Amino acid sequence: MKDFNSDFWGIYIAVIVIVSMIWLGYLVVSQSKVKLKKGEKAEVTGHKWDGDLEEYSNPLPGWWVVLFYATIVFAVGYLVAYPGLVAFGNVWNWSSTGQHAQEVKKADEKYGPMFAKFQAMPIEQVAQNPEARDIGKRLFYTYCIQCHGSDARGAKGFPNLTDNDWLYGGDPAKVVETINNGRHGQMPAFGAAFGEEKVRDVANYVLKIAGKPNNEMRAERGAETFKQVCAACHTAEGKGNQSLGAPNLTDNIWLYGGSEATIVETITNGRDNVMPAWQAFLGDAKVHLLAAYVYGLSHDK
Repeated sequence: MKDFNSDFWGIYIAVIVIVSMIWLGYLVVSQSKVKLKKGEKAEVTGHKWDGDLEEYSNPLPGWWVVLFYATIVFAVGYLVAYPGLVAFGNVWNWSSTGQHAQEVKKADEKYGPMFAKFQAMPIEQVAQNPEARDIGKRLFYTYCIQCHGSDARGAKGFPNLTDNDWLYGGDPAKVVETINNGRHGQMPAFGAAFGEEKVRDVANYVLKIAGKPNNEMRAERGAETFKQVCAACHTAEGKGNQSLGAPNLTDNIWLYGGSEATIVETITNGRDNVMPAWQAFLGDAKVHLLAAYVYGLSHDK
């Protein structure tokens, strides 16, 4: 993408714009020279369609010519006032980036003291403050509901934030860390290594430790494979490991679903989940408020 950030493209655009305007001006001037004397008929251009539909070289209507000249004058004024020519700037020194920066500065001046007040408070305390919760809710609705839903109960592949079941930990520091840095959770695919039968065995063992109906014979065979391979992340008891983001498989809370078919799919193909990092975009103060809102969703019981 760095090729599109060079000065060449600004000059390229400016040349196209200027040449186009000159050509349009010439076109209007040249066509405005056609005049007809009283009673004189316009000449036929030679173009003919459908046998008898011909094109005549009639003069351009005067009102239309004036309007076209007005648009050219407007375009010149616009290009002088605004950065339409890119490479040559503009007399008002305006840019969309500059306007955005001014709006952000104005918002910071207005809301900065309020954000600073809440940022100085512990997240547990902020989570109990109605004003802070309202701000955090608006932030959540703006940036988080696309994945976690407006009720924060998640969806397939996106965790429920209201049930106090956490992949990486739900204390204030961990919630802030997750929002700041994002998460990339990966489970490798074991289909090729295990084979279809062993995958089903392990899936039934997972169903068993989750307290769900299962095939006892398959579960017994799958237990050995689980403890040899899967326990490295999920622990021998299947209770997961928050330092790795490995879920607890015994609590019957499922990110993708807890049916045998879904568990077989997960073991066979693996999973790859990504949550984006928000620190650079939101900044510390907004992350603090958002984290307090998320923390409060599962602790305000």
